[in-house]
Amino acid sequence: MTIVFDRLATASDVTRVVIADDHPLVRGALCAAVASALPGAWFREAFDLASLGAALASDHAVDLVLLDLAMPGVSGFSGLLYLRSQHPEVPVIVVSATQDRAVMRRCIEVGAAGFIPKTTEIDEMREAIRRVLAGDIWTPPDLDLGQPADPAVADMMRRLASLTPQQLRVLMMLSQGRLNKQIAFELKVSEATVKAHVSAILQKLGVDSRTQAVIAVSKIEQRGFSRDGSST
Repeated sequence: MTIVFDRLATASDVTRVVIADDHPLVRGALCAAVASALPGAWFREAFDLASLGAALASDHAVDLVLLDLAMPGVSGFSGLLYLRSQHPEVPVIVVSATQDRAVMRRCIEVGAAGFIPKTTEIDEMREAIRRVLAGDIWTPPDLDLGQPADPAVADMMRRLASLTPQQLRVLMMLSQGRLNKQIAFELKVSEATVKAHVSAILQKLGVDSRTQAVIAVSKIEQRGFSRDGSST
């Protein structure tokens, strides 16, 4: 079941923020941070990939997304990949418990406009939100972003951007080891439709098999991200 919560009345000239995290207490804390940084802001909460997609589909004027790296329907960088490929015009700040510098750098490489550790003080969090909305990139001050971007990541992002939202969902499920029958059941489509999506994915990613597609996407996560769920 998809639930999206409206917290403040909308207005045409207010900042519109979507907060995506599966922990209610974290969402509440982030709502408070947004409200204090941007008085009168409108914001919406999402707790999984489906509700995040619904929030963005229902409002095409969202100004910012605050995104956790791990929530239902999302693992690793898949949520960020989804947002950057399907909603490239919306800046995304990753808000995560991880302190891993490699993860932070990779988030920026993949297209995040900022990275806020969940241990960040509220005043610094407010500043980060304001800076990103002003068009800057914000990360912890001691993070070195001087390293050159990975060309393989840039190439894969261009390819992922060509996928439709449904194709990207299928690709995420392939990465989770789902069979066509399982994907069809979850998406409420036929297996033939899933096979058609897989064929289109292979063509767009320039690979010959679903295994190669999963490997190609996993390369984006290889440096610095733990697949055991420890980075959230």
